[in-house]
Amino acid sequence: MSLPPLVEPAAELTVDEVRRYSRHLIIPDVGMAGQKRLKNAKVLCVGAGGLGSPALLYLAAAGVGTLGIIDFDVVDESNLQRQVIHGQSDVGRPKAESAAASIREINPLVDVVIHNTALTTENVMEIFAGYDLIVDGTDNFATRYMVNDAAVLLGKPYVWGSIYRFDGQASVFWAEHGPCYRCLYPEPPPPGMVPSCAEGGVLGVLCASIGSIQVNEAIKLLTGIGDPLVGRLMIYDALEMKYRDVKVRKDPECVLCGKDPSVTQLLDDYEAFCGAVSDEAAEAASGSTITAAELKGMMDRGENIYVVDVRELNEYEIVSIPGATLIPKGEFLNGSALERLPQDKKIVLHCKSGARSAEALAVVKNAGFSDAVHVGGGVLSWVKTVDPSLPSY
Repeated sequence: MSLPPLVEPAAELTVDEVRRYSRHLIIPDVGMAGQKRLKNAKVLCVGAGGLGSPALLYLAAAGVGTLGIIDFDVVDESNLQRQVIHGQSDVGRPKAESAAASIREINPLVDVVIHNTALTTENVMEIFAGYDLIVDGTDNFATRYMVNDAAVLLGKPYVWGSIYRFDGQASVFWAEHGPCYRCLYPEPPPPGMVPSCAEGGVLGVLCASIGSIQVNEAIKLLTGIGDPLVGRLMIYDALEMKYRDVKVRKDPECVLCGKDPSVTQLLDDYEAFCGAVSDEAAEAASGSTITAAELKGMMDRGENIYVVDVRELNEYEIVSIPGATLIPKGEFLNGSALERLPQDKKIVLHCKSGARSAEALAVVKNAGFSDAVHVGGGVLSWVKTVDPSLPSY
């Protein structure tokens, strides 16, 4: 489905711009008019991480006139395997500032707007209002639903991408011409059901594959060329090297963009809507959460404890808390782990950051281990507060 150009063309291109974008200008579909539209466009990239890195680099190279970057995180060494907009010298630097510096190096003609802040319900509408198009490079469900809802309420299109291990997805959501994200995913998955990239990993080059597709879609929307991914979900399998299309229809009963919407403003709390952990896990963790320092103290005093790491083997091999026994969370959920737990010791569970261990804690407590606890912040907290010599990830 072809759509009209999203933005009007700028008045002119300078001699320097004609020279820089000459390979675009000689493409009949783009030409002078298309490049002028790119110059006049204002695009916001939510996140300067795995997907945001290639997206920002190629949006800048393409000549998008104004590029906004919103990201509140700082560059970590573990980011460099895939977040190619940052370099070793940027470690510890705010990602938005690092990304802006790289963009200016690639194309000094681009106006870069830095939003070095977290995207929240208090600022999302105001920030989005200043842009023609949103490129969604987020990696958590709460922000994805907030981005979708704000874009729909403001009538703006956004280009969505998702990556995990060797698999990627991309689509264009624009409620005026097709479905929104809620049409595809009316409800978030149950807490803990879908691991994040931080938990399950991602092939670094996959970010380039999906991020480049997002830029391709953005250019098509801005200039009005081609057939954008509105109403289609593109699925990419990097191991099999296969792409496939799935049609996504607008849901007439969608609570946000349907014929009788019940969601007419932003939700008060998207974290609660998506649920970082289940209600059972939150209840189990209440009053049964210890710090990494408290665990170290228990070990030093020789207390009768049994420390269990509920992560996966590949994570355990990167870094582990000394003396911890590996029993992945899945074995708790299917019940097979319970027979391995000693009855005469206090059970202490931990994962990477605390979410998975809280889910396992609920299972353990329901099985009768009433004094079991878990470590808030997980192994990341252990590395940060107890033994900084260990690697993080």
